[in-house]
Amino acid sequence: MGQQGLQFSDVMYLAPELTLVIAAIVLTIIDMFLPKRVGRDLLGWLTFGSLLLTMILVMMQLGLGFDFSSFSFVQSQQEPIQLLSLSYRIDAFAGLLKLLFLGGTALIVFMSLGSVKEDDIPHVGEYYYFFLPAVLGAMVMASSGDLITLFIGLELLSITSYIMVGMRKNHKFSNEAAFKYIVQGGIASAIILYGMSFLYGMSGSTNITEINASLIKNGASFPALIYVAFFLLIAGFGFKIAAAPFHTWAADVYQGASTPVTTFLAVVSKGAGVAILFRLIYGIFLGVKPSEELPITEDVFFTLSVLAAITMIVGNLLALKQSNAKRLLAYSGVANAGYLLVPIATQFGLVHYSNFNEFFYYLFAYTFMNIGAFAVLMILENSTGSDKVNGFAGFYYRAPWTAAAMALLILSLAGIPVTGGFFGKLFILMGAMETQKYWLAAIMIGTSVISFYYYFGIIRQMFMRSDIDSKVIKVTVPLGITVWLCVAVTVIIGFFPQLVLGYIQNVFRLSKDLFMG
Repeated sequence: MGQQGLQFSDVMYLAPELTLVIAAIVLTIIDMFLPKRVGRDLLGWLTFGSLLLTMILVMMQLGLGFDFSSFSFVQSQQEPIQLLSLSYRIDAFAGLLKLLFLGGTALIVFMSLGSVKEDDIPHVGEYYYFFLPAVLGAMVMASSGDLITLFIGLELLSITSYIMVGMRKNHKFSNEAAFKYIVQGGIASAIILYGMSFLYGMSGSTNITEINASLIKNGASFPALIYVAFFLLIAGFGFKIAAAPFHTWAADVYQGASTPVTTFLAVVSKGAGVAILFRLIYGIFLGVKPSEELPITEDVFFTLSVLAAITMIVGNLLALKQSNAKRLLAYSGVANAGYLLVPIATQFGLVHYSNFNEFFYYLFAYTFMNIGAFAVLMILENSTGSDKVNGFAGFYYRAPWTAAAMALLILSLAGIPVTGGFFGKLFILMGAMETQKYWLAAIMIGTSVISFYYYFGIIRQMFMRSDIDSKVIKVTVPLGITVWLCVAVTVIIGFFPQLVLGYIQNVFRLSKDLFMG
């Protein structure tokens, strides 16, 4: 099960992370000496290549290889590896999430090529390679087995994101968004650190497994402090994933940031926050029940259920009155944070143990749905300069194929059969029903119905409104490829959900890849 300390031979297990570190340093040096007359898209292509190389290395860690004799992918079981005194884990939980984060970031970088201009972002080179440390932070979070490692990854992702939001120096909305984001983000990080300090004080350790063992054994001595630590962590991570009522920053930051950066926040940053919350809740608080009068574990999962319900309700209701497409997608993201919390809130049991399958499938579908939708919005912005919902008016008559693609993505976001979004919500809903959380399932159904109104408002603008703007819609090749790739993935996993679920079942083992004993 790996080494306690980091040996030279163990460095190979950190090859994906080291690749991103080296690539970021090399691209920074290249940018310093690159002549101004040379397009900065070169740095974008190098960033894209670095992300693809890192994905290959992660696939190798997961045991996914290619058999040239049979011309097919082959899967081998890999044992979890624990490095740096059990503080860093190489397992299927982390590997699957890393692949998703890297793939999403690669698509975001790819769709930016040829579309990001210096009059919008003065330092285009920095814009591209800043994605590398950002996604590195998400990867470190996914592999964390220790609170210190987790916080390092969290801050690497957060600080890089603050800078990326503020890169549009000539836009007042961007400056305001960056200020709000860094202030509120800093407060959230402090709250998380405060909660971690309580856990360390109660257990004498920062290792997640050791904290859980200590709380199970000695929880009766300080039950109130366990609740304090839990609520502090929930408040801090609630901000990171834009869960209500900690979501107030989301709409302003999404609107102020450039569209690709907004996409990164909506997909990778949110995904990393929800994923590490998954590992923390089950790694630290599961089984902590000092007495019948203090069912701490049950209270933790009930609180998560309430938070999921509030987030779904608030996100969908606030999205109803939005006229700006970015703000609408921001509140849609708030609602989706609620959907992603449901599999965490539905506790493992004898009748239900597929929480991670449900969680990962919906996160997978959510990633491609949102990247595709933001790519279409970016096409609209580049062609008309508008990011309003009514900017889609007559979109079908100016770009029929792109409008059709957007319609499919919106149908998936709304959860209409047969799409990835539909099956993602269905699997989560079935999990809630199996654990007898009928009230949570009812809220999930009700809020999904509410979402039809604002999602179909975009379709109504595209197909049922006159062409109020005669500007030609120009689709760059990278944006076009990104849109249709996302549509293809969304539709394919809708017709064949087992493609994703089957792969998860092949590589993920609950006892070894989530529980770290």
